[in-house]
Amino acid sequence: MSKKVFVGMSGGVDSAVSALLLKKEGYEVTGVYMKNWSNLDYSIKSDCPWEVDVEDVKKTCEILGITFKIYNFEREYRSKVVDYFFSEYRA
Repeated sequence: MSKKVFVGMSGGVDSAVSALLLKKEGYEVTGVYMKNWSNLDYSIKSDCPWEVDVEDVKKTCEILGITFKIYNFEREYRSKVVDYFFSEYRA
């Protein structure tokens, strides 16, 4: 039985190569996209919408022949990172 590993994937080259190398070493790799930001309730707009990134990750996982999963951490990211940052910045 092979070892299982989740690889956080952004849609970029670094995470794709990491997933490929782990697969070549015999790991059962799952590519994971962590949705942290969608601009739904923030006044800050991004030039890099999450939908584009997630499609890149899906395509990469398909090419590599690995499982793809997506996890939504927006609520946690907002409370533990964004809100914390702004409260500390104000302080």
